[in-house]
Amino acid sequence: MTILDTAPAPSANRPSPRARRGWSPRRRRDFLVFLAFAAPNLLLIAVFTYLPLINNIYYSTLDWTLGSAEATVVGLGNYLTFFTSADAPRVLGTTALFTACTVGGSMLLGLLVALALNAKVRGTTFARAAVFAPYVLSGVGVGLVWLFIFDPGYGVLSWILRAFGATSPEWINDPQLALVMVIVVYVWKNLGYCAVVFLAGLQSLPGDVMEAAALDGAGGVRRFLAISLPLLSPTTFFLLITTMLSSLQAFDLIRIMTPLGNGTSTLIYEAYLQAFGAYNRAGYSAAISVVLFAILLLVTVLQLRFVEKKVHYA
Repeated sequence: MTILDTAPAPSANRPSPRARRGWSPRRRRDFLVFLAFAAPNLLLIAVFTYLPLINNIYYSTLDWTLGSAEATVVGLGNYLTFFTSADAPRVLGTTALFTACTVGGSMLLGLLVALALNAKVRGTTFARAAVFAPYVLSGVGVGLVWLFIFDPGYGVLSWILRAFGATSPEWINDPQLALVMVIVVYVWKNLGYCAVVFLAGLQSLPGDVMEAAALDGAGGVRRFLAISLPLLSPTTFFLLITTMLSSLQAFDLIRIMTPLGNGTSTLIYEAYLQAFGAYNRAGYSAAISVVLFAILLLVTVLQLRFVEKKVHYA
């Protein structure tokens, strides 16, 4: 008999070494530690994010007046009412225009400010803090201050215009000017965020590449367009997603500066007016909120699916 013949035959019921290692005491302990840290966060997300989302989708199928004890199930009736109403093109157009102007303005001005702050001159630390300060201020406070500036009767801007013999436009009463006013204030408040993020991206660019381009005779504008801007694509992509999601959900400035939504009724503000304004249409408001959620989800997926392909990761 050979040595190989004396080896015990493998048992069919014996677990494999990989299966025995799968739930070893150490792995079980690590899994319990993971649950101890993750379970509270997952529970909070489920209770305060996903549960309200599911409830809101359910409320959107009801014909329900806020405060009423009775509601009628209408299915997709609220959605059909919204998309067939005359308000849908106006609200969706205002939302698209507000988002495009605020995202484009914040990112473009933020990049220019970041280029200025990236220069090695005295006082840049104070300038960076001053530029970023409006972003962390309360939207309510910022809206009240700028409302005092734009007020056509006693505002600072109207006083300056009267000093030069001109009259102040009706910023608050004119629907088109009201939207321009809110866009200007929103861009001013959020460009500091874009500037700081772009500044971090500029300072992380490889210096040897920029020095090599300078030695080859490339000027500052050419180095920026050919080297800096493509290398900033991850930063630009990140800001594009965050600022677009933030603009689609902008509420506080619009609520303070135009309480009646005079030309500034975006989707989120229209949902607020329908639920808590003179209509009290809670089910209809919930349907508008679901439409906004679908747009946010679609925008994020499209950006991750198509825009990220053009991002250059070093």
